[in-house]
This record gives sequence, C-alpha cells and structure tokens, in this order.
Amino acid sequence: MSNEAVISKRIEYAVTRVTKTVFPGRTNHHNTLFGGEALAWMDEAAFIAATRFCRKPLVTVCSDRVDFKESIQAGTILELVARVSHVGRTSIKVQVDIFVENMYDDNQHKAISGSFTFVALDEQRKPTPVLDATLV
Repeated sequence: MSNEAVISKRIEYAVTRVTKTVFPGRTNHHNTLFGGEALAWMDEAAFIAATRFCRKPLVTVCSDRVDFKESIQAGTILELVARVSHVGRTSIKVQVDIFVENMYDDNQHKAISGSFTFVALDEQRKPTPVLDATLV
C-alpha cells in the first residue's frame, strides 16, 4: 500500500464526532456558551482525532483562526466533528467544526470552526515522526 493510501486510510479512521449539550452551567450572562468552553471542547475533539491517527503522545502547539459564526444558546445540542486536515513529519493539523441543533427539530448547521496543530513526542518529550516508517 502506498504512503498516500495509508495516510488516507488513517485520516478516515481518525474522524471523531463528539456530542454535547449546552446546559446553563456552561453559559455566560447572555445565556450563550462561553467561548473558552467551546475552545476546550474543540481542542479535546482535535486531540482525540490526532491520537487516533498516529497513536502517539501529542501536545497542542497551535490553534489557528477559530471562527465563531454565531453564539450558541443554552438548551442546544452540539456535534463536534474533528478531521485530520494535514500531516507533516512531526505535526498533525486537525480541522474542527461545531454544528448546532435545536433539541426539538432536525435542522443542524455549522456555528464554529477552527484548526488545531499537534506535535508528536517521544519518550524524552522531543518531537518525533507522527507515523512510524513501518506504517507508511
């Protein structure tokens, strides 16, 4: 199997979906989701996708352009979808989209999107290739 085929297969396997509910304890004085809460959830979903891709210890090194297209009201359901978007030698970039839906209808739309970059670490906590040579 070619390197591209292996990487493509691992990217598909790593797609991660996390569902959350926005309860009042996670909202601000406008009764909307705290932005920091959304960022933490996005980083976690991205971390899971990146880990599933390479199965190595990882650290977040960057969050790029997070777009809050709309505020998210309390009492809504969120689906976070994380997909590996780029594979470097020691780094992985993951795109995360948050989709929002009302609890009482089927309409779902994207409200927040952003990307997160992770670096794989070896036992000495130094950058290491995200994929072993035996995998690609």
